[in-house]
Amino acid sequence: MAFGKTAGCIILMGAAMASAAQFPMRHEHFHEHCDGVLTVDEKGVSFAGPKKHSWSWPYQDIKQLTLSAASVSVLTYKDKRLEFTGKVPAQELYALLKDRLDQRFIAGLAEDASLPAWTFPVKHRGGAEGTLTFGADAVVYSTSAKAESRTWRYSDIDHISSSGPFQLTVTTFERERVVDRRSFNFDLKERMPEATYNEIWMQIEKKNGKIN
Repeated sequence: MAFGKTAGCIILMGAAMASAAQFPMRHEHFHEHCDGVLTVDEKGVSFAGPKKHSWSWPYQDIKQLTLSAASVSVLTYKDKRLEFTGKVPAQELYALLKDRLDQRFIAGLAEDASLPAWTFPVKHRGGAEGTLTFGADAVVYSTSAKAESRTWRYSDIDHISSSGPFQLTVTTFERERVVDRRSFNFDLKERMPEATYNEIWMQIEKKNGKIN
């Protein structure tokens, strides 16, 4: 089964066939840009542009891929980062990538947390206000600020910590410059009871196999 989407020319294949997406994007250079087509399929990610601006990366060669509603960023193991911008079919790509890339996948968007158990209004220190939702399978930071939203599968989280009922830190495997962890510090606008924090901590630790 195949169906279309209004993001330029996007092709998605259903469960009966290998899933794939193809859509126009712009490769951002230092001073200018070039146009081409970005493809995501079961083999990996590729960009077909003008001469010397075409690449193909099997998933094993991607050090980190960051997805947002307006861009796709690929960091390779050669420490080369390539930025592609345009109208991104972000929800569809999230579905394609979430099971193909492990902690190397950064979802810079607010996905459905799946049966949310706890939601807190928050302020990301150094960032924007929004909500933090802990669901059955993921933690979602949702904000209207551009490129600041995140969806973390529990496997994307190293640990959480708290210095009190109005503060929470989520430490993730997102790379930040030369550091392979990134901590998101949140001020909570309402008290998080200690029992709730302990339950969330336990849920994350169990999902990641750290405790039984």
